[in-house]
Amino acid sequence: MASPNEKDDFPILLIPESPPSRARAFTSSNRSVSLLNPTFGFEESIVNLGYTGPLRTQRRPLYSARRPDSSSTVDVPPEDDLVMKNTNLLRSGQLGMCNDPYCTTCPSYYIRQAAQLHTSRASTSRFHTALYDDARGWAKGFASFVRRCVPGIMNPHSKFVQGWTAFLAISSFFAIFIDPLFLFLVLIRHKEKCIEVDLPMTKALVSLRSIWDFIFFINILLQFRLAYVAPESRIVGAGQLVDKPGKIAHNYIRGKFFLDLLIVLPIPQLVTLWMSRSELGLSIPESEKHFIRTILLLQYIPKLHRLLPLLAGQTPTGFIFESAWANFVINLLTFMLAGHVVGSCWYVSGLQRVQDCLLNASNNSVEFAIINLTTQSSFFTRYSYSLFWGFQQISTLAGNLSPSYSEWEVYFTMGIIGLGLLLFARLIGNMHNFLQALDRRRMEMMLRRRDAEQWMSHRLLPENIRKRVREAERFNWAATRGVNEELLFENMPEDLQREIKRHLFKFLKKVRIFSLMDESILDSIRGRLKQRTYIRSSTVLHRGGLVEKMVFIVRGEMESIGEDGSVLPLSEGDVCGEELLTWCLERSSINPDGRRIKMLSKRLVSNRNVRCVTNVEAFSLSVADLEDVTSLFSRFLRSHRVQGAIRYESPYWRLQAALRIQVAWRYRKKRLQRLYTPQSSYNI
Repeated sequence: MASPNEKDDFPILLIPESPPSRARAFTSSNRSVSLLNPTFGFEESIVNLGYTGPLRTQRRPLYSARRPDSSSTVDVPPEDDLVMKNTNLLRSGQLGMCNDPYCTTCPSYYIRQAAQLHTSRASTSRFHTALYDDARGWAKGFASFVRRCVPGIMNPHSKFVQGWTAFLAISSFFAIFIDPLFLFLVLIRHKEKCIEVDLPMTKALVSLRSIWDFIFFINILLQFRLAYVAPESRIVGAGQLVDKPGKIAHNYIRGKFFLDLLIVLPIPQLVTLWMSRSELGLSIPESEKHFIRTILLLQYIPKLHRLLPLLAGQTPTGFIFESAWANFVINLLTFMLAGHVVGSCWYVSGLQRVQDCLLNASNNSVEFAIINLTTQSSFFTRYSYSLFWGFQQISTLAGNLSPSYSEWEVYFTMGIIGLGLLLFARLIGNMHNFLQALDRRRMEMMLRRRDAEQWMSHRLLPENIRKRVREAERFNWAATRGVNEELLFENMPEDLQREIKRHLFKFLKKVRIFSLMDESILDSIRGRLKQRTYIRSSTVLHRGGLVEKMVFIVRGEMESIGEDGSVLPLSEGDVCGEELLTWCLERSSINPDGRRIKMLSKRLVSNRNVRCVTNVEAFSLSVADLEDVTSLFSRFLRSHRVQGAIRYESPYWRLQAALRIQVAWRYRKKRLQRLYTPQSSYNI
């Protein structure tokens, strides 16, 4: 009869010379490990047991270590399994790694698996039957060259993407100011009574704008290789990265592709080159001039809509305008940009008035400042004065501006007044939001940080401890977003709470004993789970310390270091402290004859050190909560499946089985020695 645990790869005996833990990770069905030692005190209260092997979960390895035999059955994990997702990011190497220490979206196994997965694993079977000999070799070489040139799927939190985003933000800042400068390329020759184009400055601006268009065009191409977070997959403040090239392209085309394509069109360059080749703009019909201005305006407004959020940026905690200086700089740049645009429009209106005078052959001297400005040969003089005029009119709401009877000047003045009111209201609103805090939770977080700083100063804590306290507070805010889930659950119906917790805590069934339990018991356990966050280098369990909780890893990485120095990595879905469950169940387990066994153990001691490699988001279950669950559902312990799982996972029963088998083995060896000793003497 097959054993119920026949799928497990590890024997239940204690083997003195076991293979290294990293080698066992390829043959086991998960990376969870038994971290703790139960103690049984028939005469003493604490007894330390050795390492007893890993507990079984439902996790499968991402890649098998060898090809399975043809006679054996192989369980192929489903395509949507957690460990089989995001393989395109793994193949991308460094581009697929997440380098954000406060990220709560990217699975942490990318770093480890990407180092093991070579980027040259791309399949070449498509050429197997297509071409032969030299043709096939040429096709393979060409495909390999294309794969080297085209980047893999990129993680949005990788160093390359973060650096590119910063570079694009800086270049976008200059690009927003470049476009209105094209309006200053036309100037007036006072003596010749003509209009001309500043050719040296035209070449410079066309070159700068073309360089930025090329940079933004590269950004458009990179968007087709940039993974994104599926909105419908966000749970526990996290989400699932989509790395399928087809889905990424479809999402980008449906989103901002056409807007980016409109932004990158070289419209100002073409208009400027066309005007420079015409007869200095005088022969251009009035309708075409209005059309050109409309086209430039229609391209500039989407560019502001697309690039201003990129310039504002976000902090790791997700807030904009985190400090007073940042708020001041953002508002100053907004006023400068508005003055820049208004001054450019004012200069164009002055050129229009001069052109009208020239066309009407007016000999009268007109002493308007704008007309005198258009005759200045220096580009920087024309631009600086126009910028000053625009900033002045916005700040004073066009208080000293009296338009003529031209309807366009009236509309232009009205636009300046409306823009000034809008910016002034925005400034007041931003300052009010900053002074009163962006929201109540953020203010509470700021007060909490200030209280922590004052407390650390009062207690004279060393600087290394203060740094860890700040990191813990920062990561806790990034993981929870300042939301207290327990308060949210209090006002929800009980059935809705159960459904939400079943959705959030699916990882419970990855523990083998939990997978055998009914939903009623699991609901009771889910209601007792508490969210925990650990920063890098934190120690969760230490050798010789008492174990008081089970920790379910939701995001991040830990490592378990045994007494022999073996290191076993733990990541999403793994559990540390699972021996605590077996210890609680053993205390009220039942013999086949119906009698209840009461273990005399009082303590549970760990024989391994468990520390955090990265920032970890987890849920914990205390020993008191486990004892409550086992006492409330003690009748469930009569199940033969649970009893078998308990005895298989229990270090106590493993130790008893190992001792009895070792005694039987020694007895058999002695019998064999007694049997063969007389025969050997007779032969001699």
